[in-house]
Amino acid sequence: MAIRADKDTAPDIESTGPIKPGDSDARVPALVTQLRSDAYLPNGKQEAGSTLYTQTISEAVAQLQRDYGIAADGVVGPDTLKVLNFGADDRARALAVALERRRWLSRTPPATRIDVNVAAAELLYYRDGKLVDERKVIVGQPGKETPFLLAPIYRLVANPTWTVPKSIQRGELAGVSGPYLKQHDMVKRGGWIVQRSGPSNALGLVKFDMRDDVAIYLHDTSNRALFDRSQRHLTHGCVRVDDALGFADRLAEEEGVADRWHQARASGKQTFVPLPREIPVRLLY
Repeated sequence: MAIRADKDTAPDIESTGPIKPGDSDARVPALVTQLRSDAYLPNGKQEAGSTLYTQTISEAVAQLQRDYGIAADGVVGPDTLKVLNFGADDRARALAVALERRRWLSRTPPATRIDVNVAAAELLYYRDGKLVDERKVIVGQPGKETPFLLAPIYRLVANPTWTVPKSIQRGELAGVSGPYLKQHDMVKRGGWIVQRSGPSNALGLVKFDMRDDVAIYLHDTSNRALFDRSQRHLTHGCVRVDDALGFADRLAEEEGVADRWHQARASGKQTFVPLPREIPVRLLY
């Protein structure tokens, strides 16, 4: 993702519809030029002046899409064109924001910690200064972004129930019927909608409780197919973890509470398992 000074003088690629593999489109030569400038497409991979959108170009576009958190389908649509038309000023501003965020981070982060790269939708787990685990996550969608946050995990929750936030009750679940609640194993308690424990629970089978005042935490999910997406900014702000049960098993084993954790899981009921020491979590951009 190099910053190109020449891009500010090059005309934008027009948004006149998608470009798909096999299409012949007058915008392809300009697309190829920009992909080469950004080192996504080596020289010699496309005949000069050709308007054919080949599989090779599509694969280069897919790599660019992965780098920018766009669905990596190799189709040049509005989001991809927006990235391709970034100028040097746009990229310089993005770099400046990233450097400013980095400036505020501790130069000596905790040796044992969990870092969630929200922009890339990935989790990195460090143990005693070494990276020991990496996995995909699903994070906040545009308008409901996962916040920048530093807070520790202090307990594991087996078979969690889900108390639906009021914002969701007033939005997506406004006016839901009794049959809908029954179908989704939900009940009303004191003005709140609560989903019972179980494999269909929105939080899945484990929740990682964190000490923060904005109700943000890591958790499992009942819809694990979403981890196969390249664009995983889909939640209301919390962080869904790929193979969350496996991750919880690892933390419980390393923190010496594996027996209590397995008993809690086997109970089938919401059960809290405190960690003997809190594990710092950094939600970063």
